[in-house]
Order: sequence, then structure tokens, then C-alpha cells
Amino acid sequence: MIRTNNCGELTAKNLDQVVILQGWVKKVRKLGGLTFLDLRDRYGYTQVVVEESQEALVKGIKPEYVLEVKGMVKARKAKNPEIPTGEIEVAAEIITVINPSALPPFVLDDDVEVSEETRLKYRYLDLRRPKMQHNLIMRAQVNHLIRNFLVDEQFLEIETPVFGKSTPEGARDFLVPSRLNRGKFYALPQSPQLFKQLLMIGGYDRYFQIVKCFRDEDLRIDRQPEFSQLDLEMSFATSEDVMNLTERLLKKILQVTKNIKINEPFLQISYQEAIDKYGVDKPDLRFDLPLKTLTSLFVNSENKLMQKFNQEKAEIRGIAIENQLLNKGQIKIFDEISAQFNLPSLGILKLENQTWTGGLASSLTPEEKNGLLQTFGLDQNAKATILIGGGKYHHVSHALGEIRNQAAKMFDLYQEPYKLLWVVDFPLFEFNAEENRYVAAHHPFTMPQTDFLPTFDIDQQNAIADAYDIVMNGFEIGGGSQRITDSEIQARMFKAIGLTPEQVKNNFGWFIEAYQYGAPYHAGLALGMDRIIMLLTGADSIRDVMAFPKNAHGIDVMSNAPDNVSDYQLEEVHLKLK
Repeated sequence: MIRTNNCGELTAKNLDQVVILQGWVKKVRKLGGLTFLDLRDRYGYTQVVVEESQEALVKGIKPEYVLEVKGMVKARKAKNPEIPTGEIEVAAEIITVINPSALPPFVLDDDVEVSEETRLKYRYLDLRRPKMQHNLIMRAQVNHLIRNFLVDEQFLEIETPVFGKSTPEGARDFLVPSRLNRGKFYALPQSPQLFKQLLMIGGYDRYFQIVKCFRDEDLRIDRQPEFSQLDLEMSFATSEDVMNLTERLLKKILQVTKNIKINEPFLQISYQEAIDKYGVDKPDLRFDLPLKTLTSLFVNSENKLMQKFNQEKAEIRGIAIENQLLNKGQIKIFDEISAQFNLPSLGILKLENQTWTGGLASSLTPEEKNGLLQTFGLDQNAKATILIGGGKYHHVSHALGEIRNQAAKMFDLYQEPYKLLWVVDFPLFEFNAEENRYVAAHHPFTMPQTDFLPTFDIDQQNAIADAYDIVMNGFEIGGGSQRITDSEIQARMFKAIGLTPEQVKNNFGWFIEAYQYGAPYHAGLALGMDRIIMLLTGADSIRDVMAFPKNAHGIDVMSNAPDNVSDYQLEEVHLKLK
């Protein structure tokens, strides 16, 4: 027999119907002469009642047994308005054990504390928990919504290769030895960047793909060695075209999944403004708490810490956390963040009832204190803690940016559930101190902004890219750029990042050659699907929105991958390397 209904759909409309349900036993409990089973599947759960006269039907049945239950839908005496099936129960007539279950290593409820390592080791059990099912159902719904939206916009879904060529100017590749081509390797794609640009040259003017990408980099809550992104590209399109389309897509996702309607355009701020106001290039704007530069205020200060900063020609910056007087434990947390950026301990000032306290309070002049009030927009009656740091501009800004984010979590400063913005005007290059050269900040196929075309390759420090990142709640969820399609500009770009003509030919010659055959101007973007679903579901990391993720060390503790391979396979690789 097959089920007539799932475990989450029966209501009072189904009273007196004979139904067949199939699912897992969530709970078994006895009440008087009756036995109750909660039968669960991904749609929900239904209460099954077994009369005392039929107690043999449930003999030996335990949680997580897989059952088939045939019975009649009856009205519950004690209704449960918290669940869709709370008005009814199924009076069991026949119960068939499809498969028994061993005792699970943890209870499969959302509110049970269990380590992530245990959850990942028994991921197939963890996936039965309602929270995990909600996350993956949300993911499937968003994927479906994206495909429908882009197809309506005349995009074509086209697959690109998984086995490709290793190229420089990116993160570390995952390599796969070729059995048929001794000594040579494929690289798993970090993104389909080059292939999607070739599709534009091939005449497929609107391409998209929800695609797996692979990067061998250090892991954190929003990184995995393999991840999914929505990749898209548009011919005869500018950055503004791509950004407008992306805004409409993200607004649609928020409206459908969270019932949040956004009418106004997303805010756009420059990279420099983001660093100056918020310390990071992916600012969380669900709360205010801006950073301020204080260097000129303390230029003649007699305070020893400020004098030290001045002697080191450090930039002095600060942040004021209003309505909060930090305790020693909280200050220690912020000092640890500062230390991560190789900065000294923070200067502390507290203000309450017109009284200044804290490490800096006794050695700052009244003029300096008034200057702080004016800079942060405070009055003498305010209650606040001011944190002050000094160092190289980007170091101190990034440290205070992390402190800003930590303060928002610590004191729950969020004013809205979701905030999206564009960060634009990124540097075209960044300096790599280890290699003593400039490298592409995004990738070497990013077009310089028009004003910088004459000088981008000789004044790399000041060149600005025609690039854009989309940020949600302090996470970069995507980014893109206008692409270079002029072979002369591309050659200048490669030279600017120190690639020799031979390196260019060996790594990108096959791609550059395509420019000779009528390349349309084009722009594109990639959205990080794992990060978007993490934010939509409120998950703690992208591992909770992936079916089978790796742990923080890049290990699948369920299957023990990566693992040793057979001697035969090792010998094959050894021969290839020779």
C-alpha cells in the first residue's frame, strides 16, 4: 500500500476518512489504557491513538521506527492549536513496521543540546529535525523561485565544466590528477568566470546557473570548501543593469519567503565610505553606531596613550556605544578583538550623569571631552562608553568595525530584520606584501572605471574598479563587475599585476584569443546561495543550510572524507607526477 496523506495535512475536513500514513515515530506515550504515537515526516506530524484492546499493534515500537498506519480520522478530545493537525488524530486499525530503528545517539528535537560534531557524524538523523528540514525546504523554494524569475527574464540555464584548468589570481585550487594525461591535473572551478564570459562571446546573452564552486581556503561560519552560487551574466549590459536585476530578484525572495516588501532602491555607498563609517567593506546597517576619526582632536594631547599614537603617526579612531556602561568582561572582549589586529589595548571613557570615568578620564582636558561629545553627537547628560584605538588607518578601522558588530550582538542594537545595500567604487588592485606586487582585488577581468582607464596600470594604488558587492546584514552575499572585453585593456591589466606575456599565454591564452572574434560588452554577478539561505533561516552558519557539509577542519566526519586511498590509486598518482 502507499500513503493516502502525509503527516502534516489532515484536518477536521478529513473526519471519518480512512487514511494510510507512513513516517517515523517521533514519540510514544501511554495515558490510561490508550497508547499515543506521534508519526512524523517532513510535512509535519499526526497523533495516532491505539485503543487498549489493540495494544498488540504497538508492542515493541520505539522512537524512530518507520511505520505504516491505517486508520480512521477522529476528532481530538484535547485539541492542539499549535500544529496544523492539532484538531484530529488517527485511530489505528493496522500498524505495520516498515523498519525498526536503533536508539539514536541524540534526541531529534530542535531544543536538545548536542555538539555539532555529533550532528555531522549522524547527519542523516540530524536532517530529520524540524529546523534542518525547514532550512533545506527554504533552500529548495528559493532555488525554484530564482529559476522561475530568471527564466521569465529570458535567461538560459547553461552548465559549465567542473574539470577545468588551474589559473593564478584566485584562492587555492582543488586539483584532480588526469589518468589519461600523465603528469597533468584538472582544477575544480572556483567559479565559472571564464566560461560564462565565453558564453557571452558565443551569443547566449543571458546566462545563469546555480552551480557548485570549490576553494581551498580557511573555513569559518560562512565558508565551506564546496559551496553553491547563483552565477549570471548579461551581454550588452552595464553594471547598473545587473544591479537593477539583482535588486528585483532579492526583493522578490524576501517578499515570498519572509513577507517583507521593500519598495525603495537599495542604498549604495562607496568602499571608502564603508571603511570610514563602519570599518568593514560589508557593513551591517541594521543599526547605526558609526566610527569617527579623532586624530585632529588629540593632536596636542597630554594623554600618554594619545601622545604614543601621535609619535607613531597613527590614525586615532573611536566608537561611542550609547546607553551602555561596559563592564570589565565586555571591555576584555573588545580588547581581544583589537589585539587580533595587532593594536594596543583600547582607551576607555565612560559618561553618566555628567561624570567621566574610565582609564582616560583623568588625563583628558575639558576641551578634549567636549570635542568627543560634539564628534559623537552626545550631550553632557548622555550615558555612553567611548572606545578609542590607534594604528594604521585600515587596521584600526577594521578592528573598530569588528567591535561595532560585536557591540550590536552584545546589546541587541538591531532595528530591523534585514538590510541590504550595495558597496561600490572598490579599489581595482590590492598590494600583496608577500609577493611585493599588486594583485587584482576581485579578478583580473574586472573593468576599471572610465575615469581611471588612462592610468589604472601605472597608478594601481588609486585605480577604482567598475565592481559592486551586495551586502545583507553584514555578510557579503554577492558581487560582480563590468568585464574587460578589449584585448589591449586586458593586456595592460595583466602587466599591471605582474604577469609576464608567457604566463598570460600559458594560463589565459585560450581565453584571450576569444576576444578577437566579436566580444559584446557584458557584466555579471554571483550570489552566495549558502549565505543567503543562512540569513533567511536565521541559521548560525552555512553548515546548517547544507545537507552534507564539512566541519570547521574541512572533514566530513560522517563518511571520513578526505581519507586514504588504495595503494593502487597512490601508485597511479605517483606515476602521473613522474
